[in-house]
Amino acid sequence: MAIYAAAGNSSRVYLNRFLVRAGETVQSGQLVLDAGAGRAPYRDLFAHARYETADFLAVKGKKYAQPDYVCDLARIPVDDARFDHVLLTQVLEHIPEPAQVLAELHRVLAPGGTLWLTAPLFYAEHEKPYDFFRYTRFGLRHLLEGAGFEVCEVEWMEGYLGTLSYQARVMSRSLPSSRGDYGGGPTGLALALTARVARRAAGRAANVLARLDLRYKLVGSGLPKNYVVIARK
Repeated sequence: MAIYAAAGNSSRVYLNRFLVRAGETVQSGQLVLDAGAGRAPYRDLFAHARYETADFLAVKGKKYAQPDYVCDLARIPVDDARFDHVLLTQVLEHIPEPAQVLAELHRVLAPGGTLWLTAPLFYAEHEKPYDFFRYTRFGLRHLLEGAGFEVCEVEWMEGYLGTLSYQARVMSRSLPSSRGDYGGGPTGLALALTARVARRAAGRAANVLARLDLRYKLVGSGLPKNYVVIARK
C-alpha cells in the first residue's frame, strides 16, 4: 500500500496510516463512500471493498477523479443506510454547513456503520474561497453527537513536532525578506538579510522536525495540526 508523503510533511504519512487502518477494518464486499474524494488517492486501500465517491467539483483548477455522485454533500442522491463506511478526510473545513453534512452522512450510513473523519485545527487558508472552519476536538464531538453519531475516538493525527514542522515550513515560504518590508535603509537591509537566512534555516528545520515527528509522536502538550475521528451510527 502506498504512503502518500512529501518531504517535510509527516501529516501525510499519519493520514495514510489512519486510512490503511480504515481499509483493514472494512470487510470484503462492504460498500464505502469517500465523501469529498477529490482525486480519490486512497482508492487502492479499499480495493477489496465496493468503493464509491462523491464530490461537488467546486474548486477551479483542482484535479478531480470523476466521482460517482456529483453533488452537495448535504444532499447525496442515494437511499438511506446505503453505506457500511464513510470517509471524510480533510473536507469538513471546506463545508459551510457542517452540521447538515454530518447529518446526511449519518443518514446514508447503515446502522452500526463507521465514519472515518479527519479535520484540521492549525492550517493556513486553502482552496479559497471554500475554506470556512477549523476544529477543536470539542467542536468535532459536539457536531458529531448532534448529528446522531457515537464518537468512539478523537485523537491527534500528528504530534506537536509535526505542527512545529508545518510552522517552520510556512516560515520558510512566507517570512517577508525584502528591504522594503522592514522600512528600507541599512536597518531594513540587515533585517531582510536576517530573514533570508532564517527562511533557509526554517526549511531545513521543517524536514528535521517532520522526521522526528514520525519517530517521536509527542501529544502531551502543544497542539496538533489535525485530528482523526472514528464515529459510529
